[in-house]
Formats: sequence, structure tokens, C-alpha cells
Amino acid sequence: MKSDSLEVNGRSYRWMVRPVVVVCVDGCEPAYLDAAIAAGVAPYLEAMRKGGADLLADCVVPSFTNPNNLSIVTGAPPAVHGICGNYFFDRELGQEVMMNDPKYLRAGTVLAAFADAGAKLAVVTAKDKLRKLLGHKMKGICFSSEKSDQVTMEENGIDNVLDMVGMPVPSVYSAELSEFVFAAGVKLMESQRPDLMYLSTTDYVQHKAAPGSPAANAFYQMMDGYLAQLDALGATIVLTADHGMNDKHGADGSPNVIYLQDVLDGWYGAEKARVILPITDPYVVHHGALGSFATVYVPSEDEVPGWIDRIQRIPGMQLVLSRKEAAQRFELPPDRIGDIVVVSEQRTVIGTSATRHDLTALEVPLRSHGGVSEQKVPLICNRPVAGVASTRRLRNFDALDLALNHAQGPLVAAA
Repeated sequence: MKSDSLEVNGRSYRWMVRPVVVVCVDGCEPAYLDAAIAAGVAPYLEAMRKGGADLLADCVVPSFTNPNNLSIVTGAPPAVHGICGNYFFDRELGQEVMMNDPKYLRAGTVLAAFADAGAKLAVVTAKDKLRKLLGHKMKGICFSSEKSDQVTMEENGIDNVLDMVGMPVPSVYSAELSEFVFAAGVKLMESQRPDLMYLSTTDYVQHKAAPGSPAANAFYQMMDGYLAQLDALGATIVLTADHGMNDKHGADGSPNVIYLQDVLDGWYGAEKARVILPITDPYVVHHGALGSFATVYVPSEDEVPGWIDRIQRIPGMQLVLSRKEAAQRFELPPDRIGDIVVVSEQRTVIGTSATRHDLTALEVPLRSHGGVSEQKVPLICNRPVAGVASTRRLRNFDALDLALNHAQGPLVAAA
């Protein structure tokens, strides 16, 4: 017999009384929703914000995909779950590695805990890089749009996904990769009726299109229709984002980049420093592996204060912190970040060396994320919420708490 609540990573979650869907819209700067609603293309989102809960939250810094998705599904910051970037320098191995392997997870997910307790779970991600992390040790359905033609009952808890969704496998660089997530979510709610479902999209559109642009409004119009269908199927929906998104270029359209490895090599000699960019992942065409957060490994600990003093004078830098300061301020695991953490200002990104970034594939002026300037994200629910103190600093990883512990009242009528 299931209990009325579960405790996961020090937080208590009530059992769902109706299906709960948590949606992480990758790169959803709040202005995207405002613009789509103002343009009249997102009537359901407008009704959701008016009749439910319309809140803002802070995401995890670095404001990148993996740390924030894992924070949302664990209900905890990276200091607890261990995933502090897409990419990091593994001191034990002495190698730079992708942080896509579940072996790097240090905490269980709320999803796995509910599945173990008997709930029906479903997870759909856009990119496969997140699937194994989000679905780690979770009994239930878990697959990605990217590899939707390769699903098996053994690996994914479902098969014949393409037939179910009625769409071909989308390109990894397309808006359709995210649409597939939503379409699959609706089909799963109709056919499987999971107790708890997590949907995570990709920010391909957001990297290219500013709020209010035709491409952006078309994306949110598409999303609006699927959310309305989930609402009509009786689900409690909480929508948030892993991070925001900003222009990172000058008036002429060229990117504003601090090539920090080049700078440090010039100051201290070639490769004395190691600059790590946690935005790095296998899919860099749309951002060139350029974001507003980096970590620096210094030859010796006693050099750190002098390096910090010098780096913070570089134009375009917002924060330059020691490992201890950054771990405390951003709730990061200190053993997985550099000796120095650097965050650039809103319109600037950080690179390693100019020769190591291929920007030829950028079809439009650079938009990216990673810094404090991309920390504000939506946190909205299709039901009113009760018991949330007005003084509380809300985080995107409060999404499950909001859905399971605070959402109440009638569903918003689908527009």
C-alpha cells in the first residue's frame, strides 16, 4: 500500500491526486511567453497564467541544460545531485569529460522514488543526452525524440513510438524535436495515463529567435496547443525552464567573446591555465560552445587570489569567484568546478581559444546563456497554488513541490 507522501533528498512530496505533468521548456526566457501572449498566439498560456499560478523562479547557475534538468527532477541543487555542467574536468581521471553518464549522479530523482513506490512514470526528452540521467533507476517509460526510432520495451519501457506519435524522427537541429516531445506527451496521457510525466524540450529555436519574432511565436503557438490538450485530459501542469536566453552579440551581429584561454596563455604562458566551458556538449552548432560561465584550473592554489584580481578587470566580466565562493553562492559541488569560476555579463560569452571555436555554422547572431543574466525563468501552473510564502525565493527545482504540495483549485478551462 502506497503512503500519502514520499521523502526524497530531504523534501516531502504528496502523492498525486490526478496526473501531474512537469514541463521544462529549454531556454524559455520569460519574455517569450509575454510576447506570444501579446501576439495572441498562446491563448491557453494566457488562461493558465491568469487562472492558475504565474510566478518567476531562479534557475541554477551555471544556467545550462543538464544541471537544471537534474535539479528539477531531484528537487535539489547541484551540490546535492552532483551534475554541475554538461562537461567538466575529472580530476581523478585527469581528463575533460561529458557529464552525461549516470555514474556522476550523487542523488536519486523524485521520478525514480515515485516509480519505486508504485506510480506510473513517463519521461520524454528532446535530446538523448538527458535521457539516461533523467531516467536513472526509474521504472517506467523513458525515451528521447532524437532516438525515437530506436526505442525498445527493454530499454525504454515502450515500443513503436513513431506509430504512436504519428511523426517521423525529427532532426536534432529543429523545432520539431521539441514538438515531438509535446505530441508524445499528449499521446502518452491519452493511452497510458501516467501519474507523473516529465517533458523536456530543446532550445534550438531560442538560440536563433528572439522573443516576439515569427519563429519564436510559432514555437510557443505550437506548444500552447499541446498544453491545452494535456489540460483537457485532466492533468495538473507546471511549466518552468532550465535557463533563460539573451543576445550575446554587438550591433554588427558579431559575437561578444572573451577568449579566456588565449588571455591567460598571454599572461602566464601557454597552457599554464585550463579553461573549461561547461556548456560544451555534442550539439554545438547553434551556440559554438560559447556561454556566459566558465571555470579555470590554476597551477597552484596560492596563485588564485592574484589571478582573480586580474581576470575581474577584463571588460565584460560580471563575477570572478574562488572555488569556495562559487560553491557556496551557486550551491555547486566544489570537487567538480575549477579553482576559479567566471561569469560574464549579459551580452558577453566566454570561450577558450579563438582557434577552438567554429562559428561558421552560426546562421544568425549569437544568442546564448550560462550566466546570472539568464537565471530568471517562468514557474507557472494551471491551478492556483496555496501555502507558498510571498517572501520565498522560488527555484525552478521547486516545480515538483509546487505541483504535488501546493497546486489546488479547479483546472483552467482550455481556451
